[in-house]
Amino acid sequence: MSGHSKWSTIKRKKEKTDGARAKVFTKIGRELAVAVREGGSADPNVNSKLKDCIAKAKANNVPNENIERIIKKAAGEGDSNNYESITYEGYGPSGVALIVETLTDNRNRTAGDLRHYFDKFGGNMGTPGCVSFMFSKKGVILIESEGLEEDAVMEDALDVGATDFSAEDGVFEVQTEPDDFSAVRDALEEKGYTFVSAEVEMVPSTYTKLTDEEAITKMQRLLDVLEDNDDVQNVFHNWEYDEPEEDE
Repeated sequence: MSGHSKWSTIKRKKEKTDGARAKVFTKIGRELAVAVREGGSADPNVNSKLKDCIAKAKANNVPNENIERIIKKAAGEGDSNNYESITYEGYGPSGVALIVETLTDNRNRTAGDLRHYFDKFGGNMGTPGCVSFMFSKKGVILIESEGLEEDAVMEDALDVGATDFSAEDGVFEVQTEPDDFSAVRDALEEKGYTFVSAEVEMVPSTYTKLTDEEAITKMQRLLDVLEDNDDVQNVFHNWEYDEPEEDE
């Protein structure tokens, strides 16, 4: 799976400050609250969306007490936080395709912010469907490979229903059909695996490589401002990100 930039993106996020981590906690908290409201239950055993959100929260090291507090609060508040899910599509520098998933209580503010970001960093926000045809929805589970045997992990993953497996840059990537994601994740967890991340994502079918330094800088800054926006939950793109060489 050459060119898949998910792991590089995660590593870049992990290097950010505690303030950025707090922002991640806030965004996941919003997802948890919406999952409680939309699923009609604070019980993950009957609310599969909430169960998926809890797994995502744990993969991002959100403390259990935070998760429980958010769920209890959301269950008690009902619809007081009326966030809606809106997906935006567009192009970054040199035609890199982006899908931006948001949860917002003010669609005018969010649309205005995102349009400004795209314009500022050499891209443009498009119409719904302008880039999504280049992506497929898939479950993506990342497992750190240190201390694990590739063949054994691959066998375990395929045995429990994964559709694809690859090893790259210190991680094993397990892909699933969207409807099978929860079952595969739960089965691998029962086998003792822990995850770097585990989410249903939009995975690109083709990638765009940037060679111009200015375009690379603008693309990095566009991703940074999108990820820093409180309304933005997920950013998917088809930039073939080349990590800079590191001295050992």
